[in-house]
Amino acid sequence: MRKKPIFITILAFSIVAVTAISLLAQEVKIGYIDSIKIFAEYKDTQEAEQVYKKEVDAWKAQAASMEQEIVKLQEELKAQSLMLSEEKQREKKLELDRKMQGYQSFMQETFGEDGLAARRNKELTQPIVDKINEILERLGAEEGFTVIFDVANANIVWANKELDLTDRVLVELNKLGQ
Repeated sequence: MRKKPIFITILAFSIVAVTAISLLAQEVKIGYIDSIKIFAEYKDTQEAEQVYKKEVDAWKAQAASMEQEIVKLQEELKAQSLMLSEEKQREKKLELDRKMQGYQSFMQETFGEDGLAARRNKELTQPIVDKINEILERLGAEEGFTVIFDVANANIVWANKELDLTDRVLVELNKLGQ
């Protein structure tokens, strides 16, 4: 069982070594961008951020209003609990539960991982990201870059397609399974 992980490690090092040797044999041109600076200084990004902030502020105001309704109901229920019949107390508690569930649903649907805010942010920023990628693709090809990095998040944002070893690694991995 230990032979496969060792073999995979040796295979990975071999692929890296072959790539490094082939890079040394050709001229290597590396560039980088700072995506944080691009987003901070590009006017379309600033406009998109203003639109997004207004929408988020409206959602936050709606959430605050819902919270206030819940607090008001809780206070009413507490203050009137001795005067209300069991039936009325049950009704108030059900209303409170509905409001709390509505609030939780709103928060999840709006601010959850795949919520309205996340989708809206992507909707506003994706055209900008597409423009940046288009420019990087053009600059990379026209000016002969081998790799372009983003210093803001240490990612490769463009690379010469000849450096892509994915298909070769898949072929080698599939050979291992035979």
